Amino acid sequence: MTAALITAEDLNTMMTAEPIVIIDTRSPEAYAAGHIPGAVNVHDIFTYLATSTPEGIAELKTKFADAFGAAGLSGKETAVIYEQSMNSGFGQSCRGYFLLTMLGYPKVKVLHGGYDAWTMKGLPITTDAATPTPASFDIIPEAGEILIDYKTMLAAVGNPSIALLDVRDVDEWIGESSSPYGKDFCPRKGRIPGAVWLEWYRMMKPTAEGPRFKSSEEILAECATVGITADTPVYLYCFKGARASNTLLALKNAGVKDVRMYFGSWNEWSRDPSLPIEEGHPAAPKSQAMQAA
Repeated sequence: MTAALITAEDLNTMMTAEPIVIIDTRSPEAYAAGHIPGAVNVHDIFTYLATSTPEGIAELKTKFADAFGAAGLSGKETAVIYEQSMNSGFGQSCRGYFLLTMLGYPKVKVLHGGYDAWTMKGLPITTDAATPTPASFDIIPEAGEILIDYKTMLAAVGNPSIALLDVRDVDEWIGESSSPYGKDFCPRKGRIPGAVWLEWYRMMKPTAEGPRFKSSEEILAECATVGITADTPVYLYCFKGARASNTLLALKNAGVKDVRMYFGSWNEWSRDPSLPIEEGHPAAPKSQAMQAA
């Protein structure tokens, strides 16, 4: 298991052993109904829609540096982020992992299995809202290289040495729907030209205790089906960078060396008519077409 993932049992031990800030990414209603003791609710981790203009990136960084500082993160504490389960929140805990990593926070973990994993172990929960002590959160500028903008994504279109990896649901990939928020939430449906597709669910498998990430070997086997190896630079996108964050963590766990995120994703790309898209069913790769013939 990657160092970025933590089990419920290990988190329970860590809570009394070292400085820690636990962040609950779920809705305020879910948080109010019960959460891990001491957890701070930061639902904006999931809901915020980013753009990748210079102004948009600056706003993104400032907003979440402020939010994480208000939650009590100063750099000394380990941040542990969770959602309900690994496949029910569109990767929102991993979106928190991405945001903290992009800001340069030194110690970030995701609760593997989420809140469900915690409750399945019979560990304590509370309905008392946390009252964190605000801290000064410093942004590390060079850490932001994990984030790419639409210009970098556009420059990679047609570059065979970079894999543009679309991890959205199948209806979005083939252009039946523009988003998880409704078919016509965005003005255009389709995909970034030349992208390959691995639905984000494929990074996980069912277990007796709910969905968990597959092993490194299994994830690399999934990647191999679309021509991605551990040495392939991968530029990820989905609709708004949540499902792609789940995949980013999975690929890093599996040893893929260069994984970056187009965080504006389809929500931004589809709204700019100057950016190219592909529509309809993708053509089969030549080798498959020959076999079919």
